[in-house]
Amino acid sequence: MTTAQAVETFDSLNPATDEVLGTYPVHTAEQVEAAVAKARNAALWWNMLGFSGRAERLARWRGSMARRMGELCDVVSKETGKPEGDAQLETVLAIEHLAWAARNARKVLGSQRRAPGLLLSNQAATVEYHPLGVVGVIGPWNYPVYTPLGSISYALAAGNAVVFKPSEYTPGVGKWLVDTFAEAVPEYPVLQLVTGFGATGAALARSGVDKIAFTGSAATGKKVMAAAAETLTPVVIEAGGKDPLIVDADADLEAAADATVWGAFSNAGQTCAGVERVYVHEQVYDDFVAKVVDKAKKVDAGKHYGPMTMPSQLDVVRRHIADALARGGRALVGGKNAVGDRFVKPTVLVDVPEDSAAVREETFGPTVTIAKVRDMDEAVDKANDSVYGLGSTVFSKRRGLELARRLRTGQTAINAPLSFAGIASLPFGGLGDSGFGRIHGPEGLREFARPKAIARQRFTAPIALTTFARSAKTEALVGKLIGRLHGRR
Repeated sequence: MTTAQAVETFDSLNPATDEVLGTYPVHTAEQVEAAVAKARNAALWWNMLGFSGRAERLARWRGSMARRMGELCDVVSKETGKPEGDAQLETVLAIEHLAWAARNARKVLGSQRRAPGLLLSNQAATVEYHPLGVVGVIGPWNYPVYTPLGSISYALAAGNAVVFKPSEYTPGVGKWLVDTFAEAVPEYPVLQLVTGFGATGAALARSGVDKIAFTGSAATGKKVMAAAAETLTPVVIEAGGKDPLIVDADADLEAAADATVWGAFSNAGQTCAGVERVYVHEQVYDDFVAKVVDKAKKVDAGKHYGPMTMPSQLDVVRRHIADALARGGRALVGGKNAVGDRFVKPTVLVDVPEDSAAVREETFGPTVTIAKVRDMDEAVDKANDSVYGLGSTVFSKRRGLELARRLRTGQTAINAPLSFAGIASLPFGGLGDSGFGRIHGPEGLREFARPKAIARQRFTAPIALTTFARSAKTEALVGKLIGRLHGRR
């Protein structure tokens, strides 16, 4: 689609300078529907290629992304304000996910045998996964490569065409991805771009695509669900979090403090699975806090991370800090003057009440609260006391796995920050206000496919059950057989 087809346009701005980086069309509902119609035709061709044909073409795209990574990272850095090193990290992870999805699609989605059971032992039972058709992906601005490709890669590998709406803050990244895909796969418009604001996303949700994959806030996710419900379109929602990190008495405090600082402040805290709350065993609380403070003071806003990409988020961060301080909390780093016109300084808060906004609501900024707990039972209880349930982190030498299993989140990292996000074979997603459904891993491939069960008769059944000619003798025989097999207990 070209800007000539859209009456309205909008500009993409560098959040650090307000420099205009590009101008993009606001696609209308009619234009979105036209893109979906093109995708329907493309999906038929894409599916007919089979797993090997799709894998070969996805490898071309992956190769282009790897060779031109510097170019892509420059676009990401300019549109989000993040350092190019951070842009490179998310791009590398995205490429790894693309490779895994293409390489494993046949194994996960291909025909698989199932046991038919004794009474239907004459049947060959199989299940296979067919593509849905067209998937709509609505992406975020905070990780504009890694996050949408977590849906796009798996949807494409599963055999679907995709219509992609990037955030209005990062349309240039979306265009770069779609353009390079078209260079690698020029035959049909298998991956298409639509740009605009909320109305464009709502139009995509209402367009009759076969599934919507959305990443963003819980509030917007509910709007997407409401729009999709009009056509009974299923959705997968990844909607942010208030992720906890818990520190046991035997933890490696140096590593835990480093993970806290990086998890809380990297990307200016604009990470859905970033560290926002920390609960520390009272035996090591003072030492841990001292290490976090020391490390946090060395983090430089503007050097180690960029500005707040979305200007309105400055008010949220400011409100959370002010509420925490007004409720008796103390800022050991940063504080009431941490929020500037574009950047927010790292802020470490302690003694913050559990019912304050800084603990209950998603901040999505470079702040972190640290609380003392008497034991890990209290840590788990407080960590789980949240409407969110995305990610979590545990630092413990002896009880790491036990504690991880008790945390009410979709994924947990033990003794390392956010490691689950970089492992392509692991599913990613949350519960509660963090959403539902899974991307990544085998679960991510199956999220964008429909199971097809097939039963094929191999020979005539010795006992005929599915016929009106069934005799009383047959029924008595079946009753006796089932009684012997299952009636002993």
